[in-house]
Amino acid sequence: MNKGLFVTFEGIDGSGKTTQVNELIRRLAKEGIPYLLYREPGGTDIGEKIRDILLDKNHSSMLPITELLLYSASRYQLTVNSILPALNKGKVVICDRFYDSTTAYQGYGRGIDLDFIHRLNCVATKSLKPDLTFILDISLEERKNRLGEKVLDRLEQENLEFHKRVRKGFIQMANHEPERMVLIDGNRSVIEQSKEIWNYFKNLKDKKEK
Repeated sequence: MNKGLFVTFEGIDGSGKTTQVNELIRRLAKEGIPYLLYREPGGTDIGEKIRDILLDKNHSSMLPITELLLYSASRYQLTVNSILPALNKGKVVICDRFYDSTTAYQGYGRGIDLDFIHRLNCVATKSLKPDLTFILDISLEERKNRLGEKVLDRLEQENLEFHKRVRKGFIQMANHEPERMVLIDGNRSVIEQSKEIWNYFKNLKDKKEK
């Protein structure tokens, strides 16, 4: 490929997002397609330290803007240090969450001004935009069933209304950007979902190579 391919995965907690990330990289490895995998927040030494702060349930007093700026700081570090250099070398980059999570969680979930978040997202990513974004969608009831007895982190333990707003945000974003975002029904089997995701990925990859 003359240019890298940037693919991101999004969705509420318990949606199966990370499972589908693993399914895609397994298929990439099988097909002999080199890739790099990152996660947000994190992906760099500094980013992982920020991640620990953000997800620590003892930090319940963290203010929404503080939260927003910490996510953005981690994202900038990852984008500049890792993602952009890889894409400039023509690599396939897979990221478990990116700026759409900030729009959903801090924008729709926390109620921070969406225009402000958009401007900050542009700064934190140097205006980098994913080529393809998969949003794994499940109901809030299914989320509860899947999380079960798991020990929840700071964001996971937010109330039901918060997660309703986040899910609604993801769905609205998918409707607004259908050329980039693909809404995946997370209630189907893992195999059905992974086949759909692979088809979208392969079609885009083939198109970019022409």
